[in-house]
Amino acid sequence: MKRSTILTLFSVLFVLAGIPACKSQYDQILESSDVELKYKTAFDYFNAGKYNRAAQLFESLTLLTNGTERHDTVMYYLGLSNYSNKDYYTAETNFQQYLTYFPQSTFSEQAEFFRIDCLYRSTLRYELDQTPTYTAITAIGEYLREHPDGANADICRHRLEELGERLDRKAFENARLYYKMEDYRASRVAFKNILKDDADNVFREEILYYSAMSSYKYAALSVASKRKERFLVFQDDYLNFIGEYPESEHRKELDRLYDKVKEK
Repeated sequence: MKRSTILTLFSVLFVLAGIPACKSQYDQILESSDVELKYKTAFDYFNAGKYNRAAQLFESLTLLTNGTERHDTVMYYLGLSNYSNKDYYTAETNFQQYLTYFPQSTFSEQAEFFRIDCLYRSTLRYELDQTPTYTAITAIGEYLREHPDGANADICRHRLEELGERLDRKAFENARLYYKMEDYRASRVAFKNILKDDADNVFREEILYYSAMSSYKYAALSVASKRKERFLVFQDDYLNFIGEYPESEHRKELDRLYDKVKEK
């Protein structure tokens, strides 16, 4: 190998070997045990909108400030940095830990709301698993019990209503799936069970309508010997429906079916 080539290789290896030693100022501060410098720098990054770097600094400060007056602020801003960085999963954990350590802090109500917001943002469409929705509803309920007149109470009430409607829709659509599959007996049972468990379901009118339609179609498709008895069930469902929703857009259709059944 030529002497010039060997020298070039050694030069490259020397440069590469020196790279890890050339740490940035940020890395040096992150590894530092200088609380004052790290604390100031963390807020500088936070105020500059560099939330990921701020979060790393605040996280490293949690051990250094543990047991001091600053620990409260450090833990709160750790959560707030991750929240502002849209890392809602990590931020929710941060705020939960914060509330465990500092339940009576001046930041606690706002931390509780930010945790709720993280949980709310983690909920899924009604077609998917609603476990996160139940978790968010529980957290919102606790917040409203503790802070009924809190700064974020109205937002929480609105979200509680929205999440409740999402659960109502899931129950309604699950029952309607039987109807679409033309399993009318199962669909009527499913619709009735919804109102048994939740009489105030926001889809109550549609549920009663599909209950009546299910009982009618189930009777119409039955053998002749069972038809009369099963049409009586439809008549009951019809009367229940018009008793609650006499002006419904479904009234005309159900009236026609009711008149048809009475003629038999």
